[in-house]
Amino acid sequence: MITLLHVSDLHFGPPFVERVGEAVQKFAAALRPTAIIASGDFTQRAKEEQFAAARAYLDRFPEVPTVVTPGNHDVPLYRVAERLLEPYRHYREHIQQELDTVTRIPGATIVAINSTDPHRQITNGRIRRWQIEFVRKAFEGLPDDELRIVVTHHNLAPAPDFEGGEVIQKAQRTLDAFTALKVDLVMGGHLHRAYIGNSLDVYAGEDREHGIALVQSGTSTSRRGRAREREKNSLNVLRLDGTTIRVTHYMYFDDAGDFVPTSRHLFFRRGRPPLDASGRAQVEALFQDDRAEPRA
Repeated sequence: MITLLHVSDLHFGPPFVERVGEAVQKFAAALRPTAIIASGDFTQRAKEEQFAAARAYLDRFPEVPTVVTPGNHDVPLYRVAERLLEPYRHYREHIQQELDTVTRIPGATIVAINSTDPHRQITNGRIRRWQIEFVRKAFEGLPDDELRIVVTHHNLAPAPDFEGGEVIQKAQRTLDAFTALKVDLVMGGHLHRAYIGNSLDVYAGEDREHGIALVQSGTSTSRRGRAREREKNSLNVLRLDGTTIRVTHYMYFDDAGDFVPTSRHLFFRRGRPPLDASGRAQVEALFQDDRAEPRA
């Protein structure tokens, strides 16, 4: 069983909430995850001191593989010359030198790709064709039972409400490519509220049988939550095995002083339950209460 802690949009700087940040650290220490996913926007305005604070914060997490990727707030917005000439200088110095990475843990390969575009798509970002090829090469030759996970900052699915949140440029092309590459799971942030669903819910695509689990985290430590999560914070815990992807969404409540589970989601790898006899028995066990006799 693989356990992933998924945080996003920390926004070090004025929006960062110290008490919530400490609650995330306490949560991570108790969870003891296999790996940690931090899907971008480590800073509010890409200032060096904000990156330094984010780096110190990441270093306090449990000593497990930590997968990171830049967010649009991690490149300068108003410092135009720096955005055009050296947009990732402070990110490379403090967070990670490489912008597109491959992390291998037992049972899974995790590819993080930089979806920011400081020159043309400052807010909504893009995924380039060469990055899709980067993903393809990372997954090339993997055994079928190894999980294939992609991490981006920007969202491939629209926000589940009416408060903006456009999808990344050419999202449908990307979903078609990831489906063909047998990606099991895409994780991201950017929306400042959670979205947990299946790619087939938002785009049927060329392959209508093999969906991808899409897991977006809200802002885990800042005041910048939106819609249902306005002024709230959230994170996700994922439990993965050879058959299922189970996601528990947690939100922070002031009166509890902690993150509390608010919803759970179950997906089958590539959108299809196992159809052999033993696999079907496992599936039935997961849903056994559905067929139990109703109580009087």
